[in-house]
Amino acid sequence: MKVISVLGIDLAKEVFQLCGVDARGKVVLEKQVRRKRLLLETANLSVGVIALESCSGAHYWGREFVKQGHEVRLISPQHVKPFVRTNKNDRNDAQAITEAAARPNLHFVTLKNIERQDIQSVHRIRAKLMTERTALGNEIRGLLNEYGIVFPQTVSRLMKGLADLSETEQLTPLMKDMVKRIYARLGRMNEEVAYLDMRLDELFLSNETCRRLEKIEGVGRITATAIYAAVTDPNAFKNGRQFSAWLGLVPKQNSSGGTQRLLGISKRGDAYLRTLLVHCGRAAVLWSFGKE
Repeated sequence: MKVISVLGIDLAKEVFQLCGVDARGKVVLEKQVRRKRLLLETANLSVGVIALESCSGAHYWGREFVKQGHEVRLISPQHVKPFVRTNKNDRNDAQAITEAAARPNLHFVTLKNIERQDIQSVHRIRAKLMTERTALGNEIRGLLNEYGIVFPQTVSRLMKGLADLSETEQLTPLMKDMVKRIYARLGRMNEEVAYLDMRLDELFLSNETCRRLEKIEGVGRITATAIYAAVTDPNAFKNGRQFSAWLGLVPKQNSSGGTQRLLGISKRGDAYLRTLLVHCGRAAVLWSFGKE
């Protein structure tokens, strides 16, 4: 049996590319494996480290490889790209993953457990639904503006205004029917958002770490559960500034020749979590007025 120091796997839906190197970095294994045989292949290999690019499905496969007793390293895609030689294909991608995994100063992505994966999935579904609800609300506002009807901001005021349009003479029967249907769609979306908020409340109450996070001024239940889901290992950050840099909340640098140039925030990392924390900061500042 070949002893493989690092096994890089380029993930896909059905066909996976494997690249294994020994302790000297020499390629000793290159092959394609279909999805149903991947775990059988890794179970029969003597591997020191399995390296994966942190993309769709990476956390699932990482958990499966850990069950087999392997050490797993997830690598951010931006750290893999510099090692891709010549043209991009599955073979070169697998080799790039293998080379990146051997870098001594590389920061790896921490593997998520099922609990954190569940919470993050709920947040992703809720965020998508909120975006769709906002888009639908803006659409009907724009359409009604052409009929001389304007509503104040917020979803609740929009819903109340749409409910009162059945008796107006500014709309044709056809447009009244369209408004009725959009009103029903917005109502269903509101019910879905309320249901997801309820599930997040349940997850929050059952998790001690989330309850401790809520004690930070400005942080609520939505943000607390989002932080818990995104930050698998808090000990990976030496201080709060490193955490801010991971989220993209620190200035971007364009320094050279000893001259330091700081630009706007870098906006790296999780945009959803960064948005929530910005709102938390604004809320904390707002409620700090008048306090000693």
